[in-house]
Amino acid sequence: MKILKTGLIVVGAATVFFAITEAVQSPDIQEEHKEAYQETFDKNVAKVYTIKALSIPENIDFAGESVPLTDPDIHERLDRELLVNTYWQSNALLLMKRANKYFPVIEPILKEEGVPDDFKYLAVIESGLTQAVSPANAVGFWQLLKGTGRDLGLEINSNVDERYHIEKSTRAACQYLKESKRDFGSWTLAAAAYNAGRAGIARQQERQKVKDYYDLLLGEETGRYVFRILALKEIMSNPYEYGFKFEESDLYKHIPTKKVKVDTAVDDFPDFAAKYGINYKILKIHNPWLREAHLNNASGKAYYVDIPEEGYYQ
Repeated sequence: MKILKTGLIVVGAATVFFAITEAVQSPDIQEEHKEAYQETFDKNVAKVYTIKALSIPENIDFAGESVPLTDPDIHERLDRELLVNTYWQSNALLLMKRANKYFPVIEPILKEEGVPDDFKYLAVIESGLTQAVSPANAVGFWQLLKGTGRDLGLEINSNVDERYHIEKSTRAACQYLKESKRDFGSWTLAAAAYNAGRAGIARQQERQKVKDYYDLLLGEETGRYVFRILALKEIMSNPYEYGFKFEESDLYKHIPTKKVKVDTAVDDFPDFAAKYGINYKILKIHNPWLREAHLNNASGKAYYVDIPEEGYYQ
């Protein structure tokens, strides 16, 4: 904290900006003090609020596939997404905090499934690493529609919706991506197909008589899609280079859990949770795929419920 001779207490850049602006414009402040306020603004606030053009990386790839940055259109499209995501600071910092919590869950599944690690950033742009529900009712980290989820083997009903199950939905997304890679021969096109659908990408390839994603003229959303992934990959992999400053202690933590087998009906999940020393809210935080406060389970199917290890919520 710094106290200026003029009496202004500076506690942060935003405080400086608004306080100085108001003070300089005030008719009540003495002329000599106005000069001091203006000098402080020029020397300190202007520096903090300088918006700089960003340097585009000389080389960047997605899933090992090179991005043709010598093409001016490709250069501009990547620049746009880097600017948008760098200067939307609150959102980018939140994504970094959440990534520390959820990437340790997603990364080993991608590796086991043979899907490149870069696809974790697809989940970032799809949902912000939250259990989001889109206007089209796509659900979860990987934003799967009900029909797609069922086609990929997920259970979806009034009791259970595995699109909200991080591990199972990640494996389902991997299945879709691997099928797309098989069809198109490119991980970049597999990513684009995740947004536009395989039929949509194939139709545009045939219509435009080109195959490569970077040669296709696509709609706004799909045209930006891979570039958004690339931008978040670049920023989140090199946060300090893009002006983000934080400590390890600032990031959200992954909470270890143990799996409890459930192969009968559960009449009341609040009572079930209490047996493990937690409440219903904590149970749902770790098991958002349980959609109701009970489980019918007439078939006796085995489910595995995540219970947080002791000591994290006390």
